[in-house]
Amino acid sequence: MSAPNVLVVDDEPDIRELVGEILEDEGYRVSTAENGEQARQALRDSKPDLIFLDIWMPELDGITLLKELSEEKGLPCPVIMMSGHGTVETAVEATRLGAYDFLEKPISLNRLTTTAKRALDAHRMSMENEGLRIKVGDFVEPVGASAVITRLREQVRRIAQHDSWVLMTGQPGSGRETFARYLHHHSARASQPFIVLNASGVTKGGSAFELFGREQDGKVEYGKLEQAAGGTLFLDEIAELEISAQAQLEAALETGEFLRVGGAAPVKLNARVVAATAKELLKLVTENKFREDLFYQLNVVPIKIPSLAERKEDVPMLLQEAVDRFTLVDRLPFREFSFAAQNFLRDYDWPGNIRELRNMVQRVLILGSDEEVSLKEVQTALGQVRAESTDAMPVGISMDQPMKEAREEFEKLYLEHHFSLAEGNVSRMAQAVGIDRANLYKKLRDRGIEIKSR
Repeated sequence: MSAPNVLVVDDEPDIRELVGEILEDEGYRVSTAENGEQARQALRDSKPDLIFLDIWMPELDGITLLKELSEEKGLPCPVIMMSGHGTVETAVEATRLGAYDFLEKPISLNRLTTTAKRALDAHRMSMENEGLRIKVGDFVEPVGASAVITRLREQVRRIAQHDSWVLMTGQPGSGRETFARYLHHHSARASQPFIVLNASGVTKGGSAFELFGREQDGKVEYGKLEQAAGGTLFLDEIAELEISAQAQLEAALETGEFLRVGGAAPVKLNARVVAATAKELLKLVTENKFREDLFYQLNVVPIKIPSLAERKEDVPMLLQEAVDRFTLVDRLPFREFSFAAQNFLRDYDWPGNIRELRNMVQRVLILGSDEEVSLKEVQTALGQVRAESTDAMPVGISMDQPMKEAREEFEKLYLEHHFSLAEGNVSRMAQAVGIDRANLYKKLRDRGIEIKSR
């Protein structure tokens, strides 16, 4: 695994040389640019992990370049501005545009290295926290003490020490991403990004752009492979990847480089690819729905993730983990599962695997009021029995009305609950419920939930 790549942009040769030497002594890979146009070219060549950017440069100054980089999807990495005669106004403007920090020249060695480390650490933490907000319940350590899970953890730790491609198979909701994160955490790439791309969620014709990025009108948009540079790309539901993108990915794995959409210069591949699927890829190969060469490229180290039905003895630990997580993150009331409920859940078949278990836990924590979760509650939550009253559901929704009205009532209660948890922050709520912000605003208005008053 390579060290973080730092781009130093300054029109003064002495500054470029000094900053570059200091950073290289600290173990960073350094590239330099003497003006804005060279910086643009360097950004096209490869995605940096950190940029030191001088404010005052001829033709294209640092603030203008920063503004250009921050447009649309935001800065590609942390940017630290430098200036020998900066003003409060320029520092404020740089911060508004997303710069991580502002350093005055002459820059002390200690300030330079400390700021670089803090910027990279903060960026990594931000990405990890974003992943946790989107994927509630993902832990670095897969939960369970069963023999099958104990062996699997040991196997993944051994595989993590090598940099080969990995193909994970397992049912939906069985914890494939959790084990991919665990593998990344125990690898030499642990301090670098862990990026997720779910191929089933990519719009038709967009697979190549999502994976490889694109160059258009002189601008570069980095794909998931470059976002994961130095780290790991978890490519989930790879069977859904478009055939044309499969061919490009196979070529990238074979040659170690790829082209962005619309690009002319090859980009080095510097990410470990961990792919996952619930489907039988060999069967899809025989049906010409998945490329055989890509299958054999990825299947260097196969990992089988067991279903929850194959590790039922782990159910009590998984229940406790889910309760702890929802009480900590969503601030739901703490409740304990009764012995009768736990015994029932140990014998349940769990067709939806760990995802179904976590959804069930969240449901009983939201709807219940007693300190203990009863057997009847979990049976009702799993659809094993009907709610106690035929007139109303536990949340107060009348059963004697058309399904459309009942659905709308439940949706309002659901939205009000998450709106309250997000303390009125629609952006935070959108991430928690998995709805884009524009659609969420519309749903809140349609259900009569007042946004401004919150």
